[in-house]
Amino acid sequence: MMNFVVKTLANAGALGAAVWWVPGITLTGDSTGKKILTLILVALVFGLVNFLVKPIVKLLTLPLFILTLGLITLVVNALMLLLTSWLAEQFELSFHVEGFWTAVLGGLIISVVSWVLNLVLPDND
Repeated sequence: MMNFVVKTLANAGALGAAVWWVPGITLTGDSTGKKILTLILVALVFGLVNFLVKPIVKLLTLPLFILTLGLITLVVNALMLLLTSWLAEQFELSFHVEGFWTAVLGGLIISVVSWVLNLVLPDND
């Protein structure tokens, strides 16, 4: 359970970094508390997308992973971020990613920040 909370907080921090650094990724809200809650909910959606959808997409694109020496990961991460944005819109969460190239840059930032946060945050596994 603690690992789930830590990973969700790491995702929320990474998504927050992407919102802050990438102009086409937006998070709106009336107050800071509302924005933080939205960010945590979006992190839960993002984690669910990465847990359920990403392995299937990676399996289906395995030849492209081999052919591009893993660079297709940027595209897959961008697609997962766009799917998260679409799902957030369906759940009326105020998170939006504007376009594919914005998602590529956002996915790159999220990957790096998540990696760093997962190194720093405690892991009880």
